[in-house]
Amino acid sequence: MTSLTKKLTKSVSAAAVAMQVFAGSAMAVATIAPPQGFALDIGSLINQVLTFVFIIAVLLVFLYIIWGGIEWITSGGDKGKTESARNKITAAVIGLVILLASFAILQLVLQFFTGGQGLNEVLQGNL
Repeated sequence: MTSLTKKLTKSVSAAAVAMQVFAGSAMAVATIAPPQGFALDIGSLINQVLTFVFIIAVLLVFLYIIWGGIEWITSGGDKGKTESARNKITAAVIGLVILLASFAILQLVLQFFTGGQGLNEVLQGNL
């Protein structure tokens, strides 16, 4: 081996040993806790993401309804523009129904798998 290779090998070895020593003592002293407001497990993370997605989707549906309404008002009696606006509103309402149905199905599935007391009490009439 050349002297450069030997020096490089010794440096890398020393750096690796130093990293193991200092990392071990640093991990023993410091504990890392997640910041407040973050999900602590995968279930709550999925719940937060789905809630966010549903909120954004509902807002987009309502914006689409408003857009269709504005197009209908500004159509000026033109049949093509009125039909286009009506189709937008119809599509938005269908999208809202699909969103609400998917949310209800998701809640039922979650209640089923988690054994939630809320659904059982409703089915038994013990409110």
